[in-house]
Amino acid sequence: MTARPMNIVVIGASGAIAGAFIKRLAAENPEASIHAFSRHQDQSKASYANVLYLTMHYEDESSIERCALLASVHSPIDLLLVNNGILHADQLDPEKSLKDLSAENFQRVFAINTILPALIAKHFLPKLNKQSPSIFAALSARVGSISDNRLGGWYAYRASKAALNMIIKNAAIETKRTNKLAIIVGLHPGTVDSELSKPFQGNVPEGKLFSADYCAGQLLGVLATLTSADSGKCFAWDGQEIQP
Repeated sequence: MTARPMNIVVIGASGAIAGAFIKRLAAENPEASIHAFSRHQDQSKASYANVLYLTMHYEDESSIERCALLASVHSPIDLLLVNNGILHADQLDPEKSLKDLSAENFQRVFAINTILPALIAKHFLPKLNKQSPSIFAALSARVGSISDNRLGGWYAYRASKAALNMIIKNAAIETKRTNKLAIIVGLHPGTVDSELSKPFQGNVPEGKLFSADYCAGQLLGVLATLTSADSGKCFAWDGQEIQP
């Protein structure tokens, strides 16, 4: 993607990586309009003249549809970043073995990591720019790679990200029929210093725990190198393609 994006959407805007995306994109694209969607509006973050913070009710598909219309009412979308994800929460921890599996936890993880990005794709992909290259990118994870899985565990999280990668591939194939310039990809951010990774940071090798700002810069740099031939793939923060 070579042209500067003029209409940018960031979903899951309250997260650490999303906040870093917004900061960089607002500074580097002062002429662009940036729609930042999250479950709750946080006007305290509204320190950028070109960023509009808005509410999206993730459990309500009609809200997702309305947000897609709102974000594209004046111009098509050039760049869309989906940042929603869950690994742990109250009464929810990554499973270490089969005995830890819970239908309730599976449903909770899939609802946020897989179903929500799929519904966002349903309503936002038709709003992408068709006259010049545009990008839909969703945060995925290397642990969603089946071929790369050597440790096991984390059943729901791994499965939800593997399913997300399949949705990205499917959406890329379908969208190419009507928008040949669109780039639809997954992004692996590495291990970022955030609430999502905090309980597991003790196992991270030295030098592999990234700040959100560093991660955002790396991922935006990767996106800048992509073409429509890369649509449907998943890329890590260092530009390496992650195999299914």
